[in-house]
Amino acid sequence: MQERSNHTTTIAAAATGPGGAITLIRLSGPEAISITDSLFSRPLADAKGYTVHFGTLADGDRLLDEVLVTLFRAPRSYTGEDMVEISCHGSSYITREVLSLLVRRGATPASAGEFTRRAFLNGKLDLSQAEAVADLIASESSAAHRIALNQMRGGYATELAGLREKLLHITSLLELELDFSEEDVEFADRSELSVLLNDIHTRCSTLAGSFRMGNALKNGVPVAIAGAPNAGKSTLLNALLGEERAIVSDIPGTTRDFIEESLTLEGIRFRFIDTAGLRHTDDTVEALGIERARERIKRASVVLLLISEAISTDEALEQIQSLNLTAEQHLIVLLNKHDLWNTTPLTEALQSRFDVISISARSGEGLDTLQRLLVDSVADNMNEDSLIVSNVRHYEALLHACEALDRAHQGLQNGLPSDLVSEEVRQVLYHLGTITGEITTDDILGNIFSKFCIGK
Repeated sequence: MQERSNHTTTIAAAATGPGGAITLIRLSGPEAISITDSLFSRPLADAKGYTVHFGTLADGDRLLDEVLVTLFRAPRSYTGEDMVEISCHGSSYITREVLSLLVRRGATPASAGEFTRRAFLNGKLDLSQAEAVADLIASESSAAHRIALNQMRGGYATELAGLREKLLHITSLLELELDFSEEDVEFADRSELSVLLNDIHTRCSTLAGSFRMGNALKNGVPVAIAGAPNAGKSTLLNALLGEERAIVSDIPGTTRDFIEESLTLEGIRFRFIDTAGLRHTDDTVEALGIERARERIKRASVVLLLISEAISTDEALEQIQSLNLTAEQHLIVLLNKHDLWNTTPLTEALQSRFDVISISARSGEGLDTLQRLLVDSVADNMNEDSLIVSNVRHYEALLHACEALDRAHQGLQNGLPSDLVSEEVRQVLYHLGTITGEITTDDILGNIFSKFCIGK
């Protein structure tokens, strides 16, 4: 288990990127205030926390800048240590000079994510909340922002804490029986434990099952545009984006590789992927494009199948079946060029089983309905209180926890000794503990915080 620790060094880094009017420089550690005090025109040693001071920074007689200095005293700061934030003018020269001066006075340049790492080690954040900080900075849509903010504010860490409490109760009863093994007594009702393990397994499985959607919302929901050559896939992509991104031609097989572009609809980022037309071909290059198209379709959360001519219901179903979609993937059938053929028979035949829309990719007719359906397909799987997993490390830990729960439940069913069942329960506790940081290693922490930006 990773122990909380107090650092003896004081770190410093710019917390804002270059090019802005103001640069924010942060210090954290036992000497943060005294180092700043040695450069600042006003005394800070006795200043209270949560106060802002205007003055100048100087290196002896050399004036550097007029700045605002904000003080935070331990433990009521982001890192749990004494912290100082210096707001200076955004000149790259001033920033370099101030940081150089702070280092000469005893500060150490901060490594990537070191401020947040200290916040974790000092108990200000659990590990899942710390990871959410990086996700919040990287969020590019309101949906990704909402997931990261929910996780940073506790999110499913609170849920996991409740599950761990129940598991600790189970293992304590099982291990208590070991102290009375010679008397052959049971402190834990096996049927009740079985029900409890099932309930915990259901919750862990639900959280793990949310990863597909959470990962899509975090990185953009992948939407594959599929169909036969000349079905209008590239025209649809251009119409959705409002620009001529893909080449449109009457020549079949124009799209040899996939084209990907993003569009944000009602705060949700969608990644539209225009794929090669699906057909049998002897052209080696086109065949490779079709193979890549099928791979992209397999990875997509939503698949748009374009049909642009009057075909029988059986032929349409054959096209749908050839996509080999899973139950988790959402299919929307688009009957394109509807002004050129009667789409009613096919609509009536398919609409009881699939979402079907008649559109004209060229004129834009029906695209509003499509966009609404795309948003609804995601919104139906989330609400303001949804607990959604978007972190692959958490997802893998939940899968391992479910496997251990299966073994524990099977052990109860087969009448295994208490110590063997308890060991499996402890494995569940271990995997859940790695998510929030009750259990972790320096290797895990190094990998997590190396992905942060410097100054955070």
